[in-house]
Amino acid sequence: MVRILYIEDESEIGSWLRKDLEERGYEVTWLKSGEGMGKYLGDSDIAILDVMLPGLDGFSIGKRMKKERDDFPVLMLSARTAVEDKLEGLSFADDYLTKPFQPDELAARIEVLLRRFQKNDQVLELHHLNVHTKDMRMADRDTGQEIQLTGKQYQLFQFFIRHLNQILTKEQLYEGVWGEQYIEGDKTLMVHIRYLREKIEKNPSRPEIIETIRGIGYRVRG
Repeated sequence: MVRILYIEDESEIGSWLRKDLEERGYEVTWLKSGEGMGKYLGDSDIAILDVMLPGLDGFSIGKRMKKERDDFPVLMLSARTAVEDKLEGLSFADDYLTKPFQPDELAARIEVLLRRFQKNDQVLELHHLNVHTKDMRMADRDTGQEIQLTGKQYQLFQFFIRHLNQILTKEQLYEGVWGEQYIEGDKTLMVHIRYLREKIEKNPSRPEIIETIRGIGYRVRG
């Protein structure tokens, strides 16, 4: 599961955004200032920082984070729209998003940064598959044959791998991959999962990799 370190002092914005991010499948640690952030930094995958904070401002906190972990993505949030503020933020941070913003845009930017900073290639063994996590290359371990996924299949499987072992609802999957709100009764997700299973499962009618969690959604176990 992707772990987000979120620092925001405004309670209303903070609780709203944490709830939205958790519904999308992220694990969120929310702090109201930079105090104590050091103990969470090593276990986090990305930071989202508001600029206006009590004590040290977001710019100062972000620079400290980058000094400790230069391979750590930092995304700044701010109501400041002046070019000078954006340039200051982007002098060390990896992205800068101005308020107000749409949560779908923030989620998309998070995924872009996570992909950019995913440097280490790991090989997951999922039943008969070897999956390279960096670029989602996969091969059947029994036959050695490489399995090619199309665009949406690739994005869908990548989302599963980013949230390995987690039960994902249809809403989380649709919003995470298509970037739109799921409408009950829409068969798009179901069709794409069927096509994906046909490519990666030994027996698509009895799937072992993409599990159906009845009444909830789906899960891929690592």
